[in-house]
Amino acid sequence: MVVKLILQSINLAPMPQSTLENADALAGPPSARRRRSAAGSLERTIAAAAAPRGRSTNSLTTDAGGCSMSDLTHVELVWFKRRIENWIRFGHIAEEKVVDCNRRIVSFAPGSIFAFVRWASNDYGTVASRIDILRAVAQGERYSTVPYVRPGGQILLRLSGWPKVEKVLQAIDAVEALGIDPADAAPEYWHHVHNRLSVNEAPRRYTHTRHQAWLQRRRIAP
Repeated sequence: MVVKLILQSINLAPMPQSTLENADALAGPPSARRRRSAAGSLERTIAAAAAPRGRSTNSLTTDAGGCSMSDLTHVELVWFKRRIENWIRFGHIAEEKVVDCNRRIVSFAPGSIFAFVRWASNDYGTVASRIDILRAVAQGERYSTVPYVRPGGQILLRLSGWPKVEKVLQAIDAVEALGIDPADAAPEYWHHVHNRLSVNEAPRRYTHTRHQAWLQRRRIAP
């Protein structure tokens, strides 16, 4: 019983005033403690901001071949049904941005080939029908300007008038029928199609043999 009373007296005994005063002295006045707490919070915020983190979605570097936005070729596609219809027939799109319900911007990496079709009409019928097959250029390369294309591209084929545009589309269909992506076909073939159709002559058909020759040449090209 005596031991129990002694323990209770120890637990209930108030802390000496000198101990409380020493603790307050070490901690400082309330205003100083608040300032130290705020400073510590600020230091933690700065440290967190400086810590490594994942790449921002707003970064200029894209996941398509590691190209920056300034390296890409941008094509504005405008679509007002039965009035203005711009579209990509083939090509490997690296980036795409929807501007509004009638406009979007697609981008291509340097060296990629794509077909850009433009068609426009008014109340009396078709007023413009064009197709361009372009190679996206890298910075420092020469290029030709094309409407809706920034900055431009190397023109492999450029024809206007629906009869010729239709024949180009048929040539593209024939390449796809071979199981070959038109964007991977030999660029010289599109030059050939352009030259033949420009003088109203039928172009030669693309073949697997020609495609294999192109792939071998591209493999050993510097």
